[in-house]
Amino acid sequence: MLKILLISITLTFLSANNPKPYSVLGDIIYNNVEKINSLKNLKSYSLDSDKITKYVLDVNDTKTMGFDLEKNKNNVSKREYLLRLRTLSKKNDYFIRGAKNKYKNSMSTNNYILFSEIINCGIIDTKNNKNEIIDYYYKHQEDINESGVVEQFLVEDAKLKALKDAEKKRYKTKKMLAKEKINRLRAKDIREQKELEKRLQIELEQKKIKVREEQKRELAI
Repeated sequence: MLKILLISITLTFLSANNPKPYSVLGDIIYNNVEKINSLKNLKSYSLDSDKITKYVLDVNDTKTMGFDLEKNKNNVSKREYLLRLRTLSKKNDYFIRGAKNKYKNSMSTNNYILFSEIINCGIIDTKNNKNEIIDYYYKHQEDINESGVVEQFLVEDAKLKALKDAEKKRYKTKKMLAKEKINRLRAKDIREQKELEKRLQIELEQKKIKVREEQKRELAI
C-alpha cells in the first residue's frame, strides 16, 4: 500500500514537466505512464500488477535521471539514459499494444465489462475510435454501463444534435419570414394594381362623361 501511495505521489510530482534530453522519445513514455499505471485497476490486468508497478518505478527513476542530465550533473551518462529510454519505449509499446488488443477482443467476444474498463482507462484513443465505440454501444446498450467515455460521447452528440436542430429551426424561421415578406409584397402589389385600375376606370368614366357633355353642348348650339 505504501509503495502504491509513493508511486502516486511521485507521478504527481514528476508529471509537471519532462526532461528535455531526448524529449522526442521521453515525452511519449512519461506522458503515458499514468495511463499505464491505471491499468492495475482493471480486473483483466490483475496478473500484470507487479509488472506494471515495476515499470512505473523504472520510468520514475529514469525521469529523475533525465532531470539530472538536464542539469549537467557529472554522474549522469547520456548513453545510459538513452538506453533506458529505448528499453522503456519497448515496454510502453507493449502495454499500449496489449490494451488495443484487449479493446478489440472485448468487442469480438462481447466482454462488456472489459470493453467499459478499457475505453475508460485513458490508454485507448477513444476520439479516433468514437464511431466504433458508439456503434458497439448502441448494439449492446442494455448490457453496457454507459458511464464515462460513452456517456461523454452521448452528451456531445446530444448537444450537437440540439445545435443542428436549433440551426434548422433558425433557417426554417428565416425561410418562413422571407416567404411571408414575399407574400406581403405580392399582396401589396396586387392591392396597388387594383387601386390603380380602379383610378384609371374612374378617370375613364369621367372623361366619357365630359365628352358626352361637350357633345350635348355642341348639338345645342
